[in-house]
Amino acid sequence: MTSHVDYDTHTGVFTQDKWKGRFDVKWIYVKDVPNNQLRHIRLENNENKPVTNSRDTQEVASDKGKQILRIVHNYKATTSIFDDFGHYEKRQEEDHAKKATTMGSAQRGPGAARSEER
Repeated sequence: MTSHVDYDTHTGVFTQDKWKGRFDVKWIYVKDVPNNQLRHIRLENNENKPVTNSRDTQEVASDKGKQILRIVHNYKATTSIFDDFGHYEKRQEEDHAKKATTMGSAQRGPGAARSEER
């Protein structure tokens, strides 16, 4: 984290309104590490489940966190999430276009299409 949390800024990235705010980060690692590289690390405070079954905000003991960081640091990744951005941006554009089409039809009303065909 490289800044304070600004709770007054609405980013629009969350689909639900229950989260708000923003802060700046400096990424140290951006790479794909397969779950099978981490699955052997089990968390005693999460029913001894593999760390790969954890959710956001899961507390991780210091020794387990160091193991994870060591694996992430040493893993020779060939891909990262950045490789997928083009795909997701295209999908988002298609979703927006589909919603705009649907909204346009809804605003014209159910009889509009029939009257336009005449």
